[in-house]
Amino acid sequence: MPQMAPLNWLTLFIYFVMIFFIHNVLNYFSFMYKIKSFESNKSLINLFWKW
Repeated sequence: MPQMAPLNWLTLFIYFVMIFFIHNVLNYFSFMYKIKSFESNKSLINLFWKW
């Protein structure tokens, strides 16, 4: 299509790499882990052996 501006393959490569990078960064940082509390209500079991 002659009416399109000539596009360099390097600019297209940089464009798609940047879109890929931004997409991955947004997906990585938007994922929220469920924060688990490490406080347990169980009583501590005495692990000392009685010899």
